[in-house]
This record gives sequence, C-alpha cells and structure tokens, in this order.
Amino acid sequence: MSSKSPAPRPAFDPSGPRPAPPPSALPSTFNFPREYAYPPFYSLQPTLLTRSAQLRKWSALIQSYCRFHRIYRLSLIDAVDTPLFHNASIKKRLRLEDVRVVVTWMAGEEGGWRAEWVDGGGVGKGKIDGGGAVWVWWRRPEEWADVIAAWVEETGQRGVVLTLWELSQGAGSKGQEFHGMDPEVLQRSLNVLVKRGKAQIFGEEDEQGVKFF
Repeated sequence: MSSKSPAPRPAFDPSGPRPAPPPSALPSTFNFPREYAYPPFYSLQPTLLTRSAQLRKWSALIQSYCRFHRIYRLSLIDAVDTPLFHNASIKKRLRLEDVRVVVTWMAGEEGGWRAEWVDGGGVGKGKIDGGGAVWVWWRRPEEWADVIAAWVEETGQRGVVLTLWELSQGAGSKGQEFHGMDPEVLQRSLNVLVKRGKAQIFGEEDEQGVKFF
C-alpha cells in the first residue's frame, strides 16, 4: 500500500498579507514601553529638545493605551490615578498639571492634533477647559472616515441604508476597528464622509441612518 507524501507548503511571502492571529494569540494585556519603568519619564524635562522627545513618547503611550482599551474620551482627573499615568511598581506618577501639558501639546500642530479638549459637548483644538476631558485621536475623524469608507467598498455597502447603531454595534461590523465606536466620534467621522459627498445622514437622534455613495 503506497502512501503519498504531503504537498509542500508554499514559501512565506513577506510582501504578502499576514494572516490574522487566532483569538487565543491576541494580546490580553497592554504592553507598556520601556520608558514606563524609568523614573525620569514622570518628570517633564526643562531642556527643550529633551522635553520634545519626552512629549512624543507620552503622546504615543496615551494613543496606544487608549486604542488598546477602546477609550475615546479621557477624563484626566480620573485617568491620573490609573496605570496610564501611575506606575505603582516604581511608585512614580505623572502629575495632573503635567498630564495637562502633555495633552495640550498633543492638541497642537506639533503634536499632530492627536487630542482635543472637550468643552460642554463642543470641541476646540488646543483649548483647555475646566473639566479636564479630552478626545484622544489615535485615529482622527478624517482617518476614521477613511477606515469606514474602505469597509463600505470591501463589503459592497454602497447604496445601502444602515442605522448608526447597525454600523457601529451590529454583527456586520464585528471585527472592524470602528465596531463599538463612541457615538459622537462616529457622528464626526460620518460628517467627514458627508462633506466628501460619500454619505448622507438622515433621521433624528436614535433613529439616525446613513446611506453611502
């Protein structure tokens, strides 16, 4: 009785798409950067060049932390006691006033507009408000609009009418980065598509729907 040898596996093409890892392989905990374990990281440096590098690292940490935990709106007063700004293992934390400095930098041109201060439901770039709440843009609304537009193309959703709930919470968008998105962030991102002539929003409040073109 003869046996056939298994067919050879194709060589891995590094330029091709990588398969998505199985659910069990996805990280279950957030990995902090190495700077997180260095005490000087928690004191803003006086030298301009050193501080600029430090602010970039804090910005990258805040963005990646919020992205991992799906945090869109961050209350600084509440967050200052969380692991984001407080490393209990080395007993160091970034003071609230320094957190504000970091976020103000993020909200400006040098910081790439990666944060916006929330002011009673309105948003102003670089504006500090008394509440200490900010939008953290690991993707800005314009970038979210690109992600949603790409999904519309890939899934053949042009001409389809979806409620905003179906778009962000429905089974059809499961596995997409925008699934479970904050409703206000979703609204702002869709408004970008409306201005580009790629979508129309209609209805009121909970009954709002969107049609893609």
